Amino acid sequence: MGSGAAPTSKSLPSYGGVANPIGAEGELQRTISWTGAFWVASGVPALVLFSVGGIAGNTGKLAFLIWTLSMVMGFVQSFTYAEIAGLFPNKSGGASVYGAAAWVRYSKLIAPLSVWCNWFAWTPVLSLGCSIAASYILNALFPPVDAASPAVAQWLALHGAELQMSDADKTAAAIAALSTGIRTWTLFQTTLGPVSLSLNAAFFIGAALMLAVFAVQHRGILGTANFQKYVGLLVIIPMFIVGVVPLLIHGINWQNFSPLVPLAAPNAAAPGEWNVAGWTLVLGGMFIAAWSTYGFETAICYTREFRDPARDTFKAIFYSGLLCLVLFTLVPFTFQSMLGVEGMIAPSIADGSGVAAALARMVGGGPIVESALVMLMILALILSIMTAMAGSSRTLYQGSVDGWLPRFLSHVNEHGAPTRAMWTDLLFNLAILAIACADATSFFFILAVSNCGYIIFNFLNLNSVWIHRIDSAHVPRPYRAPTLVLVIGGVLSFVNVIFMGAGAKVWNPVALWAGLATAAFIIPVFCYRHYVQDGGRFPAEMFEDLHVGTEGAMARRKAGALPYLTLVAGVAVLLLANWFFQL
Repeated sequence: MGSGAAPTSKSLPSYGGVANPIGAEGELQRTISWTGAFWVASGVPALVLFSVGGIAGNTGKLAFLIWTLSMVMGFVQSFTYAEIAGLFPNKSGGASVYGAAAWVRYSKLIAPLSVWCNWFAWTPVLSLGCSIAASYILNALFPPVDAASPAVAQWLALHGAELQMSDADKTAAAIAALSTGIRTWTLFQTTLGPVSLSLNAAFFIGAALMLAVFAVQHRGILGTANFQKYVGLLVIIPMFIVGVVPLLIHGINWQNFSPLVPLAAPNAAAPGEWNVAGWTLVLGGMFIAAWSTYGFETAICYTREFRDPARDTFKAIFYSGLLCLVLFTLVPFTFQSMLGVEGMIAPSIADGSGVAAALARMVGGGPIVESALVMLMILALILSIMTAMAGSSRTLYQGSVDGWLPRFLSHVNEHGAPTRAMWTDLLFNLAILAIACADATSFFFILAVSNCGYIIFNFLNLNSVWIHRIDSAHVPRPYRAPTLVLVIGGVLSFVNVIFMGAGAKVWNPVALWAGLATAAFIIPVFCYRHYVQDGGRFPAEMFEDLHVGTEGAMARRKAGALPYLTLVAGVAVLLLANWFFQL
Protein backbone atom coordinates (compact mmCIF):
# COMPACT_ATOMS: atom_id res chain seq x y z
CA MET A 1 0.00 0.00 0.00
CA GLY A 2 2.92 2.36 -0.54
CA SER A 3 3.49 4.63 2.42
CA GLY A 4 0.54 3.06 4.17
CA ALA A 5 2.02 -0.45 4.14
CA ALA A 6 2.12 -2.31 7.42
CA PRO A 7 5.47 -2.45 9.17
CA THR A 8 7.22 -5.77 9.51
CA SER A 9 8.53 -6.98 12.81
CA LYS A 10 11.90 -7.79 11.21
CA SER A 11 12.59 -4.08 10.82
CA LEU A 12 11.93 -3.34 14.46
CA PRO A 13 14.35 -3.36 17.37
CA SER A 14 14.37 -6.31 19.71
CA TYR A 15 13.22 -6.24 23.28
CA GLY A 16 15.84 -5.25 25.77
CA GLY A 17 17.59 -2.43 23.94
CA VAL A 18 16.52 1.17 23.56
CA ALA A 19 14.73 1.49 20.26
CA ASN A 20 15.57 4.03 17.62
CA PRO A 21 13.01 6.80 18.10
CA ILE A 22 12.87 7.54 14.39
CA GLY A 23 10.66 5.03 12.60
CA ALA A 24 10.70 4.32 8.88
CA GLU A 25 8.28 6.16 6.65
CA GLY A 26 4.82 4.63 6.86
CA GLU A 27 5.36 3.16 10.33
CA LEU A 28 4.36 4.12 13.84
CA GLN A 29 7.36 5.82 15.42
CA ARG A 30 9.11 5.03 18.70
CA THR A 31 9.05 8.51 20.19
CA ILE A 32 7.62 8.25 23.72
CA SER A 33 8.48 6.75 27.10
CA TRP A 34 6.02 5.42 29.67
CA THR A 35 5.39 8.97 30.86
CA GLY A 36 4.05 9.87 27.43
CA ALA A 37 1.56 6.98 27.59
CA PHE A 38 0.70 8.01 31.15
CA TRP A 39 -0.28 11.49 29.99
CA VAL A 40 -2.25 10.14 27.05
CA ALA A 41 -4.12 7.87 29.49
CA SER A 42 -4.62 10.72 31.97
CA GLY A 43 -7.96 11.43 30.34
CA VAL A 44 -9.42 8.24 31.80
CA PRO A 45 -10.31 9.71 35.27
CA ALA A 46 -12.58 12.22 33.51
CA LEU A 47 -14.80 9.26 32.54
CA VAL A 48 -16.22 9.42 36.06
CA LEU A 49 -18.16 12.49 34.88
CA PHE A 50 -20.01 10.39 32.30
CA SER A 51 -21.91 8.20 34.75
CA VAL A 52 -21.45 9.43 38.34
CA GLY A 53 -25.09 10.56 38.38
CA GLY A 54 -26.43 7.57 36.46
CA ILE A 55 -24.81 5.06 38.80
CA ALA A 56 -26.10 6.93 41.86
CA GLY A 57 -29.59 6.88 40.32
CA ASN A 58 -29.51 3.08 40.23
CA THR A 59 -27.48 2.18 43.31
CA GLY A 60 -28.22 4.99 45.78
CA LYS A 61 -25.98 5.07 48.85
CA LEU A 62 -24.00 2.13 47.52
CA ALA A 63 -22.64 4.29 44.67
CA PHE A 64 -19.29 5.13 46.30
CA LEU A 65 -18.74 1.44 47.06
CA ILE A 66 -19.58 0.49 43.47
CA TRP A 67 -16.89 2.83 42.16
CA THR A 68 -14.30 1.61 44.67
CA LEU A 69 -14.90 -2.11 44.05
CA SER A 70 -14.92 -1.61 40.30
CA MET A 71 -11.64 0.32 40.38
CA VAL A 72 -9.96 -2.34 42.54
CA MET A 73 -11.10 -4.99 40.05
CA GLY A 74 -9.69 -2.97 37.17
CA PHE A 75 -6.35 -2.53 38.96
CA VAL A 76 -6.01 -6.27 39.63
CA GLN A 77 -6.89 -7.08 36.02
CA SER A 78 -4.25 -4.65 34.73
CA PHE A 79 -1.41 -6.96 35.84
CA THR A 80 -2.70 -9.55 33.39
CA TYR A 81 -2.64 -7.01 30.57
CA ALA A 82 0.87 -5.89 31.50
CA GLU A 83 2.18 -9.43 31.05
CA ILE A 84 0.60 -10.12 27.67
CA ALA A 85 1.63 -6.68 26.37
CA GLY A 86 5.23 -7.56 27.16
CA LEU A 87 5.09 -10.46 24.69
CA PHE A 88 4.56 -8.12 21.74
CA PRO A 89 6.99 -5.17 21.65
CA ASN A 90 6.22 -4.54 17.99
CA LYS A 91 2.45 -4.28 18.26
CA SER A 92 0.24 -1.27 18.76
CA GLY A 93 -3.44 -1.27 19.65
CA GLY A 94 -3.52 -2.38 23.25
CA ALA A 95 -4.60 -5.39 25.26
CA SER A 96 -7.24 -6.61 22.81
CA VAL A 97 -4.62 -7.11 20.09
CA TYR A 98 -2.34 -9.03 22.46
CA GLY A 99 -5.22 -11.19 23.64
CA ALA A 100 -6.38 -11.90 20.09
CA ALA A 101 -2.96 -13.43 19.40
CA ALA A 102 -3.77 -16.16 21.96
CA TRP A 103 -7.25 -16.96 20.66
CA VAL A 104 -6.37 -17.07 16.95
CA ARG A 105 -4.88 -20.55 17.34
CA TYR A 106 -8.27 -21.83 18.46
CA SER A 107 -10.72 -19.83 16.34
CA LYS A 108 -10.29 -17.36 13.52
CA LEU A 109 -13.57 -15.66 14.55
CA ILE A 110 -12.96 -15.31 18.29
CA ALA A 111 -9.65 -13.49 17.86
CA PRO A 112 -11.01 -10.53 15.84
CA LEU A 113 -13.98 -10.38 18.24
CA SER A 114 -11.58 -9.25 20.97
CA VAL A 115 -10.18 -6.44 18.81
CA TRP A 116 -13.58 -5.36 17.53
CA CYS A 117 -15.27 -5.33 20.95
CA ASN A 118 -12.47 -3.27 22.44
CA TRP A 119 -12.77 -0.74 19.62
CA PHE A 120 -16.54 -0.25 19.78
CA ALA A 121 -16.25 -0.02 23.57
CA TRP A 122 -13.68 2.78 23.45
CA THR A 123 -14.66 4.79 20.40
CA PRO A 124 -18.01 6.14 21.77
CA VAL A 125 -16.01 8.10 24.35
CA LEU A 126 -15.54 10.60 21.52
CA SER A 127 -19.23 11.16 20.92
CA LEU A 128 -20.39 10.85 24.54
CA GLY A 129 -17.66 13.18 25.78
CA CYS A 130 -18.37 15.72 23.06
CA SER A 131 -22.09 15.67 23.88
CA ILE A 132 -21.42 16.51 27.55
CA ALA A 133 -18.83 19.16 26.68
CA ALA A 134 -21.30 20.70 24.22
CA SER A 135 -23.95 20.88 26.94
CA TYR A 136 -21.47 22.75 29.18
CA ILE A 137 -20.79 25.25 26.42
CA LEU A 138 -24.51 25.71 25.72
CA ASN A 139 -25.22 26.23 29.42
CA ALA A 140 -22.47 28.84 29.64
CA LEU A 141 -23.61 30.78 26.57
CA PHE A 142 -27.35 30.28 26.97
CA PRO A 143 -28.15 29.46 30.62
CA PRO A 144 -31.09 27.08 31.08
CA VAL A 145 -34.31 28.45 32.53
CA ASP A 146 -36.10 26.55 35.29
CA ALA A 147 -38.78 27.22 37.88
CA ALA A 148 -36.22 28.66 40.33
CA SER A 149 -34.77 31.18 37.87
CA PRO A 150 -35.33 34.87 38.86
CA ALA A 151 -36.41 35.59 35.28
CA VAL A 152 -39.34 33.21 35.69
CA ALA A 153 -40.55 35.05 38.79
CA GLN A 154 -40.30 38.38 36.96
CA TRP A 155 -42.20 37.04 33.95
CA LEU A 156 -44.97 35.65 36.15
CA ALA A 157 -45.27 38.99 37.97
CA LEU A 158 -45.83 40.73 34.65
CA HIS A 159 -47.95 38.19 32.78
CA GLY A 160 -49.22 35.63 35.30
CA ALA A 161 -52.50 37.42 36.06
CA GLU A 162 -53.45 37.32 32.37
CA LEU A 163 -53.26 33.52 32.20
CA GLN A 164 -56.26 31.42 33.14
CA MET A 165 -54.47 28.24 34.20
CA SER A 166 -52.94 26.48 37.17
CA ASP A 167 -49.76 27.77 38.82
CA ALA A 168 -47.82 24.80 37.44
CA ASP A 169 -49.00 25.55 33.91
CA LYS A 170 -48.14 29.23 34.35
CA THR A 171 -44.61 28.28 35.38
CA ALA A 172 -44.30 25.98 32.39
CA ALA A 173 -45.50 28.80 30.13
CA ALA A 174 -42.91 31.17 31.61
CA ILE A 175 -40.11 28.67 31.08
CA ALA A 176 -41.20 28.12 27.47
CA ALA A 177 -41.38 31.86 26.81
CA LEU A 178 -37.96 32.58 28.32
CA SER A 179 -36.06 29.59 26.96
CA THR A 180 -33.54 30.52 24.29
CA GLY A 181 -34.44 29.15 20.90
CA ILE A 182 -30.97 27.72 20.31
CA ARG A 183 -31.48 25.22 23.15
CA THR A 184 -34.56 23.72 21.50
CA TRP A 185 -33.55 24.22 17.85
CA THR A 186 -32.78 21.19 15.70
CA LEU A 187 -32.06 20.81 12.02
CA PHE A 188 -33.45 17.27 11.96
CA GLN A 189 -34.75 14.77 14.48
CA THR A 190 -36.25 11.31 14.39
CA THR A 191 -36.56 8.07 16.36
CA LEU A 192 -34.55 4.95 15.58
CA GLY A 193 -35.87 1.98 17.53
CA PRO A 194 -34.99 2.44 21.23
CA VAL A 195 -33.15 5.76 20.71
CA SER A 196 -33.70 9.24 19.33
CA LEU A 197 -31.52 11.16 16.88
CA SER A 198 -31.17 14.94 16.66
CA LEU A 199 -28.98 17.32 14.68
CA ASN A 200 -29.31 20.04 17.31
CA ALA A 201 -26.98 22.77 18.53
CA ALA A 202 -25.16 20.36 20.87
CA PHE A 203 -24.44 18.09 17.89
CA PHE A 204 -22.72 20.84 15.89
CA ILE A 205 -20.71 22.08 18.89
CA GLY A 206 -19.67 18.51 19.65
CA ALA A 207 -18.66 17.93 16.03
CA ALA A 208 -16.42 21.02 16.13
CA LEU A 209 -14.73 19.73 19.30
CA MET A 210 -14.19 16.34 17.68
CA LEU A 211 -12.51 17.93 14.66
CA ALA A 212 -10.23 19.96 16.96
CA VAL A 213 -9.10 16.77 18.70
CA PHE A 214 -8.44 15.17 15.33
CA ALA A 215 -6.24 18.11 14.34
CA VAL A 216 -4.05 17.72 17.44
CA GLN A 217 -3.67 13.95 16.99
CA HIS A 218 -2.77 14.34 13.33
CA ARG A 219 0.71 15.36 14.55
CA GLY A 220 1.44 11.90 15.95
CA ILE A 221 1.73 10.37 19.40
CA LEU A 222 4.59 12.58 20.61
CA GLY A 223 2.68 15.77 19.88
CA THR A 224 -0.45 14.26 21.45
CA ALA A 225 1.43 13.26 24.62
CA ASN A 226 3.06 16.70 24.96
CA PHE A 227 -0.30 18.45 24.54
CA GLN A 228 -2.06 16.17 27.00
CA LYS A 229 0.66 16.61 29.63
CA TYR A 230 -0.30 20.25 30.12
CA VAL A 231 -4.02 19.72 29.74
CA GLY A 232 -3.77 16.76 32.09
CA LEU A 233 -2.15 18.86 34.80
CA LEU A 234 -4.90 21.47 34.42
CA VAL A 235 -7.50 18.76 34.94
CA ILE A 236 -5.99 16.26 37.38
CA ILE A 237 -4.91 18.82 39.97
CA PRO A 238 -8.39 20.44 40.19
CA MET A 239 -9.97 16.96 40.40
CA PHE A 240 -7.79 16.27 43.45
CA ILE A 241 -8.78 19.64 44.89
CA VAL A 242 -12.47 19.02 44.30
CA GLY A 243 -12.12 15.58 45.87
CA VAL A 244 -10.33 16.81 49.01
CA VAL A 245 -11.33 20.44 49.73
CA PRO A 246 -15.08 19.85 50.37
CA LEU A 247 -14.21 17.12 52.86
CA LEU A 248 -11.78 19.44 54.68
CA ILE A 249 -14.27 22.33 54.73
CA HIS A 250 -17.50 20.48 55.50
CA GLY A 251 -16.32 17.12 56.82
CA ILE A 252 -17.90 13.81 55.83
CA ASN A 253 -21.69 13.61 55.90
CA TRP A 254 -21.93 10.01 57.10
CA GLN A 255 -25.72 9.98 56.84
CA ASN A 256 -25.29 10.01 53.07
CA PHE A 257 -23.59 6.60 53.27
CA SER A 258 -26.05 4.59 55.32
CA PRO A 259 -27.97 2.38 55.29
CA LEU A 260 -26.01 0.42 52.68
CA VAL A 261 -28.96 -1.03 50.82
CA PRO A 262 -30.04 -0.78 47.15
CA LEU A 263 -32.74 1.60 46.00
CA ALA A 264 -36.34 0.45 45.87
CA ALA A 265 -36.58 1.69 42.29
CA PRO A 266 -34.25 3.49 39.86
CA ASN A 267 -33.94 7.27 40.21
CA ALA A 268 -35.94 7.41 43.44
CA ALA A 269 -34.23 8.08 46.77
CA ALA A 270 -36.30 5.56 48.77
CA PRO A 271 -34.16 2.69 50.16
CA GLY A 272 -34.95 -0.85 49.06
CA GLU A 273 -33.88 -4.34 50.09
CA TRP A 274 -31.22 -6.92 49.27
CA ASN A 275 -33.60 -8.92 47.11
CA VAL A 276 -33.30 -9.98 43.46
CA ALA A 277 -34.42 -6.57 42.19
CA GLY A 278 -31.97 -4.81 44.51
CA TRP A 279 -29.08 -7.00 43.42
CA THR A 280 -30.01 -6.39 39.79
CA LEU A 281 -29.65 -2.63 40.29
CA VAL A 282 -26.32 -3.11 42.07
CA LEU A 283 -24.99 -5.33 39.28
CA GLY A 284 -26.20 -2.73 36.78
CA GLY A 285 -24.05 -0.18 38.61
CA MET A 286 -21.02 -2.48 38.54
CA PHE A 287 -21.64 -3.08 34.83
CA ILE A 288 -21.60 0.57 33.80
CA ALA A 289 -18.79 1.55 36.22
CA ALA A 290 -16.48 -0.95 34.52
CA TRP A 291 -16.62 1.09 31.32
CA SER A 292 -14.87 3.92 33.16
CA THR A 293 -12.72 2.28 35.83
CA TYR A 294 -11.08 -0.37 33.63
CA GLY A 295 -10.22 2.20 30.97
CA PHE A 296 -6.64 2.95 32.00
CA GLU A 297 -5.58 -0.24 30.21
CA THR A 298 -5.38 2.06 27.19
CA ALA A 299 -1.90 3.02 28.48
CA ILE A 300 -0.49 -0.09 26.78
CA CYS A 301 -1.95 0.81 23.39
CA TYR A 302 1.38 2.44 22.55
CA THR A 303 3.84 -0.45 22.98
CA ARG A 304 4.91 -0.10 19.35
CA GLU A 305 5.65 3.59 20.00
CA PHE A 306 7.67 3.17 23.23
CA ARG A 307 11.40 3.86 23.00
CA ASP A 308 12.07 0.94 25.35
CA PRO A 309 8.98 -1.28 25.56
CA ALA A 310 10.64 -3.73 27.98
CA ARG A 311 10.65 -1.09 30.72
CA ASP A 312 7.91 1.29 29.59
CA THR A 313 4.96 -1.11 29.18
CA PHE A 314 4.54 -2.12 32.82
CA LYS A 315 5.28 1.34 34.17
CA ALA A 316 2.70 2.93 31.87
CA ILE A 317 -0.21 0.78 33.00
CA PHE A 318 0.87 0.58 36.68
CA TYR A 319 1.17 4.33 37.26
CA SER A 320 -1.93 5.07 35.18
CA GLY A 321 -3.76 2.56 37.37
CA LEU A 322 -2.57 4.26 40.56
CA LEU A 323 -3.83 7.62 39.31
CA CYS A 324 -7.23 6.16 38.49
CA LEU A 325 -7.39 4.24 41.77
CA VAL A 326 -7.13 7.50 43.70
CA LEU A 327 -9.48 9.63 41.58
CA PHE A 328 -12.17 7.01 40.92
CA THR A 329 -12.52 6.38 44.66
CA LEU A 330 -12.09 9.94 45.92
CA VAL A 331 -14.30 11.94 43.53
CA PRO A 332 -17.48 9.76 43.79
CA PHE A 333 -17.05 9.61 47.59
CA THR A 334 -16.90 13.40 47.85
CA PHE A 335 -19.85 13.83 45.49
CA GLN A 336 -21.95 11.51 47.60
CA SER A 337 -20.86 13.10 50.87
CA MET A 338 -21.79 16.58 49.67
CA LEU A 339 -24.87 15.96 47.51
CA GLY A 340 -26.46 12.85 48.95
CA VAL A 341 -28.60 10.53 46.86
CA GLU A 342 -31.24 13.20 46.26
CA GLY A 343 -28.69 15.59 44.80
CA MET A 344 -26.90 12.96 42.72
CA ILE A 345 -30.05 11.71 40.99
CA ALA A 346 -30.97 15.22 39.81
CA PRO A 347 -31.39 15.26 36.00
CA SER A 348 -28.54 17.75 35.50
CA ILE A 349 -26.12 15.46 37.37
CA ALA A 350 -27.36 12.35 35.57
CA ASP A 351 -26.77 13.86 32.12
CA GLY A 352 -23.53 15.55 33.22
CA SER A 353 -24.56 19.11 32.34
CA GLY A 354 -24.82 20.27 35.97
CA VAL A 355 -21.67 18.67 37.34
CA ALA A 356 -19.58 21.86 37.15
CA ALA A 357 -22.21 23.89 39.02
CA ALA A 358 -22.37 21.20 41.69
CA LEU A 359 -18.58 21.25 42.04
CA ALA A 360 -18.64 25.04 42.50
CA ARG A 361 -21.17 24.70 45.33
CA MET A 362 -19.10 21.93 46.91
CA VAL A 363 -15.99 24.13 47.17
CA GLY A 364 -18.00 27.20 48.20
CA GLY A 365 -17.35 29.21 45.04
CA GLY A 366 -19.47 31.83 43.29
CA PRO A 367 -20.07 32.53 39.59
CA ILE A 368 -16.38 33.07 38.82
CA VAL A 369 -15.40 29.75 40.40
CA GLU A 370 -18.26 28.03 38.58
CA SER A 371 -17.14 29.48 35.26
CA ALA A 372 -13.59 28.31 35.92
CA LEU A 373 -14.84 24.84 36.79
CA VAL A 374 -16.93 24.73 33.61
CA MET A 375 -13.76 25.38 31.62
CA LEU A 376 -11.89 22.70 33.56
CA MET A 377 -14.70 20.19 32.99
CA ILE A 378 -14.60 20.93 29.27
CA LEU A 379 -10.82 20.38 29.31
CA ALA A 380 -11.33 17.15 31.26
CA LEU A 381 -13.76 15.88 28.66
CA ILE A 382 -11.46 16.89 25.80
CA LEU A 383 -8.70 14.99 27.58
CA SER A 384 -10.83 11.84 27.70
CA ILE A 385 -11.81 12.32 24.05
CA MET A 386 -8.15 12.56 23.03
CA THR A 387 -7.34 9.45 25.06
CA ALA A 388 -10.12 7.54 23.31
CA MET A 389 -9.20 8.64 19.80
CA ALA A 390 -5.51 7.83 20.33
CA GLY A 391 -6.24 4.35 21.70
CA SER A 392 -9.16 3.28 19.52
CA SER A 393 -7.52 4.42 16.28
CA ARG A 394 -4.42 2.35 17.08
CA THR A 395 -6.63 -0.66 17.76
CA LEU A 396 -8.08 -0.28 14.26
CA TYR A 397 -4.60 0.19 12.82
CA GLN A 398 -3.11 -2.93 14.42
CA GLY A 399 -6.24 -4.93 13.63
CA SER A 400 -5.64 -4.10 9.99
CA VAL A 401 -1.92 -4.93 10.15
CA ASP A 402 -2.71 -8.32 11.72
CA GLY A 403 -5.35 -9.20 9.13
CA TRP A 404 -8.54 -8.74 11.18
CA LEU A 405 -9.85 -5.52 9.65
CA PRO A 406 -9.83 -4.00 6.12
CA ARG A 407 -6.40 -3.12 4.72
CA PHE A 408 -6.98 0.61 4.26
CA LEU A 409 -6.85 1.11 8.05
CA SER A 410 -3.11 0.29 8.21
CA HIS A 411 -2.06 3.61 6.64
CA VAL A 412 -0.13 6.17 8.72
CA ASN A 413 0.90 9.71 7.82
CA GLU A 414 4.33 11.36 7.87
CA HIS A 415 4.04 11.95 11.64
CA GLY A 416 3.34 8.28 12.36
CA ALA A 417 -0.35 8.88 13.08
CA PRO A 418 -2.84 6.24 11.82
CA THR A 419 -4.96 8.83 9.99
CA ARG A 420 -7.30 6.50 8.13
CA ALA A 421 -8.20 4.76 11.37
CA MET A 422 -8.70 8.20 12.94
CA TRP A 423 -11.02 9.26 10.11
CA THR A 424 -12.99 6.05 10.58
CA ASP A 425 -13.31 6.86 14.28
CA LEU A 426 -14.41 10.39 13.47
CA LEU A 427 -17.10 9.49 10.93
CA PHE A 428 -18.51 6.70 13.09
CA ASN A 429 -18.72 9.01 16.08
CA LEU A 430 -20.46 11.78 14.18
CA ALA A 431 -23.35 9.36 13.70
CA ILE A 432 -23.25 8.30 17.36
CA LEU A 433 -23.05 11.96 18.44
CA ALA A 434 -26.44 12.66 16.86
CA ILE A 435 -27.91 9.96 19.12
CA ALA A 436 -26.00 10.95 22.28
CA CYS A 437 -27.12 14.59 21.96
CA ALA A 438 -30.80 13.69 21.63
CA ASP A 439 -31.67 12.84 25.27
CA ALA A 440 -30.37 11.06 28.38
CA THR A 441 -32.09 7.77 27.47
CA SER A 442 -30.26 7.63 24.15
CA PHE A 443 -26.97 8.63 25.87
CA PHE A 444 -27.10 5.72 28.33
CA PHE A 445 -28.23 3.29 25.62
CA ILE A 446 -25.03 4.04 23.68
CA LEU A 447 -23.02 3.71 26.90
CA ALA A 448 -24.60 0.34 27.77
CA VAL A 449 -24.18 -1.13 24.28
CA SER A 450 -20.53 -0.09 24.08
CA ASN A 451 -19.90 -1.56 27.52
CA CYS A 452 -21.24 -4.93 26.38
CA GLY A 453 -18.34 -4.92 23.95
CA TYR A 454 -15.96 -3.93 26.72
CA ILE A 455 -17.03 -6.80 28.96
CA ILE A 456 -16.64 -9.29 26.09
CA PHE A 457 -13.14 -7.94 25.42
CA ASN A 458 -12.20 -8.21 29.11
CA PHE A 459 -13.49 -11.78 29.32
CA LEU A 460 -11.43 -12.88 26.32
CA ASN A 461 -8.29 -11.06 27.43
CA LEU A 462 -8.31 -12.11 31.06
CA ASN A 463 -8.40 -15.70 29.82
CA SER A 464 -5.85 -15.16 27.06
CA VAL A 465 -2.96 -14.92 29.54
CA TRP A 466 -3.11 -18.56 30.58
CA ILE A 467 -3.44 -19.58 26.94
CA HIS A 468 -0.26 -17.61 26.21
CA ARG A 469 1.45 -19.29 29.17
CA ILE A 470 0.60 -22.72 27.76
CA ASP A 471 1.25 -22.07 24.06
CA SER A 472 4.12 -19.58 24.38
CA ALA A 473 5.81 -20.69 27.58
CA HIS A 474 9.24 -20.41 25.94
CA VAL A 475 8.87 -16.72 25.07
CA PRO A 476 10.70 -14.30 27.45
CA ARG A 477 8.42 -12.05 29.48
CA PRO A 478 9.80 -8.65 30.55
CA TYR A 479 7.10 -8.68 33.22
CA ARG A 480 5.61 -11.87 34.64
CA ALA A 481 2.52 -11.41 36.81
CA PRO A 482 2.12 -13.57 39.94
CA THR A 483 0.16 -16.71 39.12
CA LEU A 484 -2.32 -16.01 41.92
CA VAL A 485 -3.13 -12.62 40.37
CA LEU A 486 -3.78 -14.28 37.03
CA VAL A 487 -6.10 -16.83 38.66
CA ILE A 488 -8.01 -14.00 40.31
CA GLY A 489 -8.22 -12.28 36.93
CA GLY A 490 -9.69 -15.42 35.40
CA VAL A 491 -12.36 -15.56 38.11
CA LEU A 492 -13.11 -11.86 37.61
CA SER A 493 -13.65 -12.50 33.90
CA PHE A 494 -16.76 -14.50 34.82
CA VAL A 495 -17.81 -11.94 37.42
CA ASN A 496 -17.74 -9.34 34.64
CA VAL A 497 -19.99 -11.57 32.53
CA ILE A 498 -22.49 -11.65 35.41
CA PHE A 499 -22.41 -7.84 35.47
CA MET A 500 -23.31 -7.77 31.79
CA GLY A 501 -25.96 -10.47 31.85
CA ALA A 502 -27.71 -9.01 34.90
CA GLY A 503 -26.91 -5.32 34.60
CA ALA A 504 -27.23 -4.26 30.96
CA LYS A 505 -31.04 -4.41 31.13
CA VAL A 506 -30.99 -1.83 33.95
CA TRP A 507 -29.96 0.83 31.43
CA ASN A 508 -32.15 -0.31 28.54
CA PRO A 509 -34.29 -3.45 28.07
CA VAL A 510 -32.60 -4.27 24.75
CA ALA A 511 -29.06 -3.09 25.54
CA LEU A 512 -27.64 -6.60 26.00
CA TRP A 513 -29.04 -7.92 22.74
CA ALA A 514 -28.03 -4.77 20.87
CA GLY A 515 -24.52 -5.15 22.27
CA LEU A 516 -24.29 -8.80 21.20
CA ALA A 517 -25.56 -7.91 17.73
CA THR A 518 -22.95 -5.16 17.42
CA ALA A 519 -20.25 -7.62 18.48
CA ALA A 520 -21.41 -10.10 15.82
CA PHE A 521 -20.92 -7.50 13.10
CA ILE A 522 -17.22 -8.35 13.08
CA ILE A 523 -18.00 -11.66 11.36
CA PRO A 524 -18.76 -10.22 7.88
CA VAL A 525 -16.05 -7.57 8.29
CA PHE A 526 -13.39 -10.18 9.12
CA CYS A 527 -14.60 -12.58 6.45
CA TYR A 528 -14.24 -9.84 3.83
CA ARG A 529 -10.68 -9.08 4.89
CA HIS A 530 -9.53 -12.64 5.43
CA TYR A 531 -11.22 -14.51 2.61
CA VAL A 532 -11.72 -11.80 -0.03
CA GLN A 533 -8.72 -9.49 0.42
CA ASP A 534 -6.19 -12.03 1.75
CA GLY A 535 -7.36 -15.26 0.14
CA GLY A 536 -7.80 -17.07 3.45
CA ARG A 537 -4.24 -16.46 4.71
CA PHE A 538 -2.96 -14.22 7.48
CA PRO A 539 -0.12 -11.72 6.92
CA ALA A 540 3.34 -13.22 7.52
CA GLU A 541 4.02 -10.62 10.23
CA MET A 542 1.30 -12.09 12.40
CA PHE A 543 3.05 -15.47 12.59
CA GLU A 544 6.27 -13.78 13.63
CA ASP A 545 4.43 -11.96 16.40
CA LEU A 546 3.01 -15.29 17.56
CA HIS A 547 6.58 -16.62 17.72
CA VAL A 548 5.83 -19.30 15.11
CA GLY A 549 7.22 -19.50 11.63
CA THR A 550 4.27 -20.69 9.59
CA GLU A 551 0.50 -21.09 9.69
CA GLY A 552 1.01 -24.81 10.16
CA ALA A 553 3.01 -24.21 13.34
CA MET A 554 0.23 -21.96 14.60
CA ALA A 555 -2.17 -24.90 14.36
CA ARG A 556 -0.52 -26.65 17.32
CA ARG A 557 -2.89 -26.07 20.24
CA LYS A 558 -1.28 -27.07 23.53
CA ALA A 559 -4.25 -25.91 25.63
CA GLY A 560 -6.50 -28.52 24.01
CA ALA A 561 -10.21 -28.06 24.71
CA LEU A 562 -9.79 -25.67 27.65
CA PRO A 563 -10.31 -22.45 25.63
CA TYR A 564 -13.50 -23.85 24.08
CA LEU A 565 -14.83 -24.94 27.49
CA THR A 566 -14.10 -21.45 28.81
CA LEU A 567 -16.16 -19.90 26.02
CA VAL A 568 -19.07 -22.26 26.64
CA ALA A 569 -18.95 -21.52 30.37
CA GLY A 570 -18.93 -17.77 29.67
CA VAL A 571 -22.05 -17.99 27.48
CA ALA A 572 -23.80 -20.14 30.09
CA VAL A 573 -23.02 -17.68 32.89
CA LEU A 574 -24.26 -14.78 30.74
CA LEU A 575 -27.60 -16.42 29.97
CA LEU A 576 -28.16 -17.62 33.54
CA ALA A 577 -27.42 -14.17 34.97
CA ASN A 578 -29.79 -12.55 32.47
CA TRP A 579 -32.53 -15.04 33.35
CA PHE A 580 -32.17 -14.92 37.15
CA PHE A 581 -31.66 -11.21 37.84
CA GLN A 582 -34.76 -9.16 37.10
CA LEU A 583 -36.06 -5.74 38.07
